[in-house]
Amino acid sequence: MISAQGVSLQFGGKPLFQNVDIQFTPGNCYGLIGANGTGKSTFLRILSGELEPGSGNINVTPNERIAVLRQDHYAFDEHTALETVVMGYARLYELIQLKEALYNKPDFDDADGIRLAELEGEFSEMDGWNAESDAETILNGLGITGEYHQMKMAELDGPRKVKVLLAQALFKKPDILLLDEPTNNLDLYAVKWLEDFLLDFPNTVIVVSHDRHFLNKVCTHIVDIDYGKIQTYVGNYDFWYEYTQLAARQERDQRKRNEQKIKELQEFIQRFSANAAKSRQATSRKKMLDNLQMDNFAPSSRRYPFISFKPDREVGNDVLAVNGVSKTVGGRKVLDNVSFVVQGGDKIAFVGEDELARTTLFQILMEETEPDEGSIKWGVTTTRSYMPSDNSAYFDGVELNLVDWLRQYSRDQYETTIRGWLGRLLFSGEDALKQAKVLSGGEKQRCMLAKMMLSGANVLILNDPTNHLDLEAITALNEGMTAFPGVMLFASHDHQVIETVSNRIIELIPGAIIDRRESFDEYLDDPEVIRQRAAAEGK
Repeated sequence: MISAQGVSLQFGGKPLFQNVDIQFTPGNCYGLIGANGTGKSTFLRILSGELEPGSGNINVTPNERIAVLRQDHYAFDEHTALETVVMGYARLYELIQLKEALYNKPDFDDADGIRLAELEGEFSEMDGWNAESDAETILNGLGITGEYHQMKMAELDGPRKVKVLLAQALFKKPDILLLDEPTNNLDLYAVKWLEDFLLDFPNTVIVVSHDRHFLNKVCTHIVDIDYGKIQTYVGNYDFWYEYTQLAARQERDQRKRNEQKIKELQEFIQRFSANAAKSRQATSRKKMLDNLQMDNFAPSSRRYPFISFKPDREVGNDVLAVNGVSKTVGGRKVLDNVSFVVQGGDKIAFVGEDELARTTLFQILMEETEPDEGSIKWGVTTTRSYMPSDNSAYFDGVELNLVDWLRQYSRDQYETTIRGWLGRLLFSGEDALKQAKVLSGGEKQRCMLAKMMLSGANVLILNDPTNHLDLEAITALNEGMTAFPGVMLFASHDHQVIETVSNRIIELIPGAIIDRRESFDEYLDDPEVIRQRAAAEGK
């Protein structure tokens, strides 16, 4: 068990937490949520002992082991993937090193033998003989197959490093597991494996994630950080969301009733305050009025952007034909004889482990690059808008404020109109005059959404549109994508976005595609899909 007692922390004079008392118990998974900047990752660092609170204490049950998902992708570059995983259990790894040193000692004596026997006993109690096989099992589950196990971490690409570090945190089932954005850079199958792992995990898990499906699947509790307070709710993310929406509606209704009551009391005071016969009643009503005004309802600090895509014209039935498209990038054939037809009403999620293949296909569809073979043909009634996964070209070195940046993509050039669109994406007042080149990742993504909303396109192509967005923006985007009446081609790591938006799945696999008109959950369990994928991997 791990708990916080009276924990407070300030940054730059601003309080992040004040007198936090909370307890995390075994057998539960706690989803830590809050608006950007509220200190979710900071609170995890306090729990792990990496950061000292300004006041208060963190208490951990004696002899319980805490494991943390490491964010430093270069810390283990000199170690193999397998060794890096085992290093997640510091004492076990230390025992391996001590034993090896004794076995290799040239002047081994009786004292060394006694010490070695002690180490071997402790090693056996920790199930050390199964350490490598356990590490291999976790790596394989996350998609890091045997050929990578003995490779140095420095030789692995970014996504594989992330998976190894996640395996390190999960190794030997620690008593307390702290995970900060564990699904980042994981493919959908690795996320599903992690969900299943955590569902069977018997100890305490505390996780920060922007993946709503993941939070819904694994969490038994939601821990909400808002206004420097931390409150725990039993249930998953959807339960918390519906509860807070209901509470907000009740609060608005109460405010309206109070406003009406205040108006009546003010009118009474004005009418009778000069009337001696009514002065006592007026005084008592003024006290009631003061009490009502002092009743300070604190709304949530969360702000939800407004995201809605409205096409200027209907898309029609003949949308897109892709015929025999192939493309080699960097000496590797990422697209091989890809063919499919898109019809009106299609919302297609493109999935698969090869992100370069998806990005290349989208670039070909947007005519930013030419295929080596094959052709594409768009319907005459189509208009297209594209959100790339890397939007840096739209912002780097751009000497414009946000009003002028968005004006480039608007037919209506009036500043009030542009500010209205920016306001919908939460850029109000002085925020609208920020320089485009200094925006954060989430702010850039919201600007790209504003650009796309202004386009009036009837075909939207989105490559990982939830990148850098907080939960509130992801929720709003999900609703906007679902309501869009045109055609949509998109790739996403967000399970819930794929499940709720798409009506068709296309997976790019080596040498072929899998094309199914079914929900994403059905697709993941489709035996024919599993067979085709296995056949492609075996080639």
